[in-house]
Amino acid sequence: MRAQPSAADAVTFWDGVHASRPATTRPRPNARLTETVTGVPPGDALDLGCGNGGDALWLAGQGWHVTAVDISAVAIERLAALARAHGTGDRVTAVRHDLGQAFPPGEFDLICAHYLHTPFALQRAAVLRSAAHALRVGGRLLVVDHGSTAPWSWNQDPDVRYPSPREVAEGIDLDAATWTVERADAPRRIAIGPGGHTAEVTDHVLLIRRAT
Repeated sequence: MRAQPSAADAVTFWDGVHASRPATTRPRPNARLTETVTGVPPGDALDLGCGNGGDALWLAGQGWHVTAVDISAVAIERLAALARAHGTGDRVTAVRHDLGQAFPPGEFDLICAHYLHTPFALQRAAVLRSAAHALRVGGRLLVVDHGSTAPWSWNQDPDVRYPSPREVAEGIDLDAATWTVERADAPRRIAIGPGGHTAEVTDHVLLIRRAT
């Protein structure tokens, strides 16, 4: 019988992904984050699966206090160092955290989950449901998923299917009296990948606001 992947396997995999990519001094924020949050009064933000830290650093630069979590210690150590170098160390708390084990504590005005995909077992709908419950009244959950496969993606499975934003919202199964879907669409953009390569990609964007 084939052994089931463990949490340690996930850590090893994601540490390897990040270690194989050159560290950058100025990682870019995701376009869907900047278009959504620009002009929003800053508060407390939670970045789920923070990766190279571009979103956390951008938010901190806009005055947000950010808790950034990732399963990879490599990603977290790089982000912590970058936050100090950018003078935002007091506004970025970088924590290695396994979302498959528990959800980070606290209440937030913004929670973002960009491309929270993994080849390992993760009850993603449950994680996103916990995120919605961790919002303060008026707070927003921004979920941006892949709607297409970029040439540089770690997942090149030609049979992969990306659920639509509405399907993701249905899976989270939130009470419409408390949470409102403000956006659910699939815009396209030109993305820049490692090494400066570009490609047209589709994003699946879901924005949920806690109304009460």
